[in-house]
Amino acid sequence: MAISTKISEDNKILTIAVSGNFDINSYHKFGTSYKDILQPGMDVIIDLAETEYMDSSSLGMLLMLRERAGSDNSQIEIKNCSPGITKILTTANFDKLFKMVT
Repeated sequence: MAISTKISEDNKILTIAVSGNFDINSYHKFGTSYKDILQPGMDVIIDLAETEYMDSSSLGMLLMLRERAGSDNSQIEIKNCSPGITKILTTANFDKLFKMVT
């Protein structure tokens, strides 16, 4: 499991890429990936192109990120999901809380 972050040149977009398994073992690293970076009004992109597995704890981590980003006032995009991960996210109705991009 690896988590990397990138901030756009204009400091308006934070991209978090998760590779490998996105599970309880990712909790600390995922939280610290945005904790000191995320600013009000900043958009967030979660790139799951290299994510092989996702469990229910990762859903909780995404919800904590959403709350930290401003809940309904936030713009969080989840992109590059495999069909299996897309199914998990849509079954949990995350497509109603996050912008889902394939």
